[in-house]
Amino acid sequence: MHEPHRHPLVFWVGLLCAPAVATAAANPPDLGPIMLERIKVVKSREEAGSTPGSAHFLDESDIRQQSYADVNRILRKVPGVYLREEDGYGLFPNISLRGVDTSRSAKITIMEDGVLTAPAPYSAPAAYYSPSAGRMSGLEVLKGSSQVKYGPQTTGGVINYLSTPIPTEQRTYVRSLYGSYNELRVHAFTGNTLDTPVGKIGYLVEGYVRRADGFKSIDRTPDFRDSEDTGFSNLEPMIKLSWEPNSSIYQRFEFKYGHTDRDANETYLGLSEDDFNDDPFRRYSASRFDNIDTQHDRTYLRHLIAPTDNLDILTTVYYAGFERNWFKLHDLRDIPGVGNMSLSGALAGGAGGAGLAVLKGEAPGTLMVRNNSREYGLQGIESVVHYAFDTGALRHELAVGGRAHYDYVRRFQRDELFVQEANGTISSQDPGTPGDAGNRKQETNALATYIQDEIRYGRWTFMPGVRFEHLDYEFTDFANQSNSGSTSNNLWGGGLGVVYVWNPAWSTFGGAYRGFSPAGPSGSLNGVNEETSLGLELGTRYTDPNSALRAEVVGFLTEFDDLIVIDNIGGTGTGQTENFGEVRAYGAEVFLSYDPGIANKWALHNPYFVSFTYTNAEQQNDAASTDPESIFSFGEKGNKVPYIPEFQLTAGAGLETAKWGVNARVIYVDETFTSASNTTAQVDGAGNPDARFGKTDAYWLMDLTGRYQVSSKVKLLAGVHNLLDKEYLVSRQPHGPRPGQPRFLYAGLEVQL
Repeated sequence: MHEPHRHPLVFWVGLLCAPAVATAAANPPDLGPIMLERIKVVKSREEAGSTPGSAHFLDESDIRQQSYADVNRILRKVPGVYLREEDGYGLFPNISLRGVDTSRSAKITIMEDGVLTAPAPYSAPAAYYSPSAGRMSGLEVLKGSSQVKYGPQTTGGVINYLSTPIPTEQRTYVRSLYGSYNELRVHAFTGNTLDTPVGKIGYLVEGYVRRADGFKSIDRTPDFRDSEDTGFSNLEPMIKLSWEPNSSIYQRFEFKYGHTDRDANETYLGLSEDDFNDDPFRRYSASRFDNIDTQHDRTYLRHLIAPTDNLDILTTVYYAGFERNWFKLHDLRDIPGVGNMSLSGALAGGAGGAGLAVLKGEAPGTLMVRNNSREYGLQGIESVVHYAFDTGALRHELAVGGRAHYDYVRRFQRDELFVQEANGTISSQDPGTPGDAGNRKQETNALATYIQDEIRYGRWTFMPGVRFEHLDYEFTDFANQSNSGSTSNNLWGGGLGVVYVWNPAWSTFGGAYRGFSPAGPSGSLNGVNEETSLGLELGTRYTDPNSALRAEVVGFLTEFDDLIVIDNIGGTGTGQTENFGEVRAYGAEVFLSYDPGIANKWALHNPYFVSFTYTNAEQQNDAASTDPESIFSFGEKGNKVPYIPEFQLTAGAGLETAKWGVNARVIYVDETFTSASNTTAQVDGAGNPDARFGKTDAYWLMDLTGRYQVSSKVKLLAGVHNLLDKEYLVSRQPHGPRPGQPRFLYAGLEVQL
């Protein structure tokens, strides 16, 4: 569904004006990498080591060494990141940093190449889109006091996906692998930067394909036999162009366009506890209609100008559009002797198992399937000025940024009814009325600005900063205009980070910061306050001169106020956001890597690493909500926050030579409660059966990979994820127990020219 929407004026005046300085060098060749550095939040492992805050940089090797395409697997290497898996492929990740709610990664500022990439980060941050990690050249994770420059979600942290950069010289790359469940991946690109009479012109053409049949099987019925197709397909072309003109002042223009076409036969529906224990990869016949189809277009035009050696201005104009329809089972109707029933209630054995029998295709009833058709859009312009100067013995690197942004989400949903007979066949269908299950629009106009100064004095670095955002919200309910309205909100945050360098290897850092997360148009109109946080951290880092040993230990404490939660993750309640109250999250993050091969100058490398997180995330008040559909209802002071494990551990070891390499990785995730009530039973706060309530498993996984260098240009690769074929429960959301991916074997080829 396409609907015209107004395009407000999104120009930020003033920051685009830069003086033309007569003494500027003519097209300095060493300024080319500036743009790439400016769009990063961490820049490199070396920069992460000097950041006054917890920062981690994952490069190509972290993504490709184990042939990971699932962002959940990739981010396990970063301490302080919590991941609620859902589909086994990483299509719909739920990411938390330092104790915020994991739901749909709504509390994380997610960017691609420094540009907001959630479909509507202000109006609807909890959306069904995440960049494909398998096509990235790196990922950056920023937590703590260094995130003033990035918003609008600042209570959690920042994740910046880095797409393939334009090569500075001719490069062609092809990586293809085939694996279990007929999974096929192909990642290919070619690009170059050419010297021409009008300056340097660069280009990159890229394609990324991933598809699989899926590892689950749907119960067959007399009128449904395609039981093995529970997979997905993903197609992503991208193009980048750059131009560095032959001008007296250095400038660079960069254009990017990317598209994602994704189709997945994925479902909200889980299993009953008994059926999960018997076969976690089963799907009930009632889920056979479930499918999500998404289209995502994203583009930007960037301009970097460096009038002097100590001044540069980066301006980005961006646009993205996202359409999706998740056609999925929503609830059950007309069950004989029962009436209507929620899916989670049916999975937990409600009404004597009558609903569960309908889900299995063993009893008559009506399947209500909702067309969750939504359209999202965002556009904006952002400018950032970087200026370096001295005041006496102090060295300053000042960053001043401003952004004008608009985004929206348009819901136009309908409910479709499928009448099921006792043998599971569908005897009739009612397509419903367009708009009868949601006909509304949320819009946000946002003006954001920040100022941050990195001040160096001897061994000390201080980084004070402040961020301010003004939000104008509009909510339109086309079905009931009395619910429509507009409002505005002002948000501010900021902090101070400090680093002290003891010697070239050792440093200590710490900081304090105030974060915020906006409530969105509908929430703000319904009296939901913005979420705020006060965070403290203290840590130390060690990096020896030859990089054989790296270590970081961080202690953190975050006090959340007015924590924003979704009232019915997978339930059938109102769907509105609400303020849960206060939460305290504290813990420790440890990262250690060591390579005795480097330390002892062996002919082979022998890398090891350990990433460990301890977290205690506790509710500081009884939950205000008594809505039994909310997993955050009926929580009590002192209870654990749902889906935040107490312990997490990822460790790896390898043997590497120029010709071959073998690497192993072990992952441990502690058990979690799946509701604020911290019940171990499948019962909500009102005593009703509900499969979303209970616990998840603690589990261990092992991944193993190997490579063989056939020539300088060709590499063979093979491996296995979940080597021991563990069966484990990763989530009870959206509806009932869901498994992680079973053993996955693959082999492939990588060519670089």
